[in-house]
Amino acid sequence: MINKLSITEEIISIVEEWYPKLIMLPDDLISQRRNSQNRSVRQILGHTIDSVSQNIHRIVHLQNQPSPLVFPNYATFGNNDRWIAIQNYQNEDWKDLTYLWKYSLLHLCHVIRNVDDSKLKNEWIAGPDETATLEEMINDFSRHLILHLSEINELISKQA
Repeated sequence: MINKLSITEEIISIVEEWYPKLIMLPDDLISQRRNSQNRSVRQILGHTIDSVSQNIHRIVHLQNQPSPLVFPNYATFGNNDRWIAIQNYQNEDWKDLTYLWKYSLLHLCHVIRNVDDSKLKNEWIAGPDETATLEEMINDFSRHLILHLSEINELISKQA
């Protein structure tokens, strides 16, 4: 069984640590420096917002649709880069983007806290020969978020 309180407290702690850092970053850093995937800080943050959105949809669908759930994996075949481009995170107002990041994560915590425990073993078909349970998805979210925040941290630390 997962500890929903512990997971949501971890996410909230990450938000409380990172939001003040993010909001104060200078425009040249968030717009110009690029990681190994050629993403700027703006685009990495946008990708994490997409991840939150996708996870909220999966969590809801996994509780009210038959298992295993067939739901598109937006990250398959590089589609997450298309999502980043189509939404044009590179040119979105930074304050708006950071607010959206913060409040999307806080809403995700609310959704996680309200998950029906009897649905935790429901499965999502994530790709060919790949499934994940609702429980696994919830448990893995913080790791994914921290991975992308470490990419941002590397760009912050990079010499201009």
